[in-house]
Amino acid sequence: MRAIDYALREAWASLRRNRAASLFAILAIALAMIVLGALLLVTWNVERLLAEWSSATEVSVFLDDQATSEERGAIEAIIDDSGAIEAREYVSKADALTRFRREFAELASLTEGFEDNPFPASVEVRIRPEAEADGRANALVQRLATLPGVADVRYDREWLERIASGVGAVRGVGFALALVMALAAAVTVASVVKLGMHGRRDELDVMSLVGSPFTFIRGPFVAEGVLQGGCGALLALALLAIGTAAVNGWWGGELAALLEGRSLQFLPARLSAALVAGGMVVGGAGGFAASRHAV
Repeated sequence: MRAIDYALREAWASLRRNRAASLFAILAIALAMIVLGALLLVTWNVERLLAEWSSATEVSVFLDDQATSEERGAIEAIIDDSGAIEAREYVSKADALTRFRREFAELASLTEGFEDNPFPASVEVRIRPEAEADGRANALVQRLATLPGVADVRYDREWLERIASGVGAVRGVGFALALVMALAAAVTVASVVKLGMHGRRDELDVMSLVGSPFTFIRGPFVAEGVLQGGCGALLALALLAIGTAAVNGWWGGELAALLEGRSLQFLPARLSAALVAGGMVVGGAGGFAASRHAV
């Protein structure tokens, strides 16, 4: 405990002595954490929305305009016997047109010039989550696509998986960029810590000669990097919170329409804590690299 207390006191003193250089290191870490935090913020919100959509996956079975009542009955019987559904609903051509005009009011005028209703009748099917996991949902979709009277089958899970794949690719690129920036921030911290180290060279030599433990010699420099990293990460979180509030204030209506009435949510506590810990690790790594030159 004495070593930790000494390291923290010396680290704070070094930060005060080298304010300008320390601020530069803090800003470097903040920039790296902002990139990582923005990536986490976007992907977390998208994944939260995808999880809600996935819990209510639907299959839309679009019927051919010439489909007979017997064909529709056979289709509904196969759906009911599959054991993969929670509920189903028949949507007639007139209901489909009414739904379009209600949900897309700004485009409703486009449908007034049609002589015939262009929207197909359909059977909307709510899929059970366990049916997606054991493959029954996929088997049902494949079977429905081959039945007479079926014009097309749309399975929500397919486009949800494409979106999730795109989110994964964006996350990979973002993490790579954040890693490069974190390495650059660590190098900046190491340079700043070395600058403070040169000012204490005589003191370090004396401590080494009298046999002071390495924890007392190197500890303050590691602690200085950790403090710089923590301050940078906290600054990044504050800027991200301000940015989130600004986005919700400026584009709240558009986001509500895109996110089905929801606003952009800030990072949860666990991700915020992880971001701060990441900044401290980056700073600590820079401080440790610099401390190796202390003796």
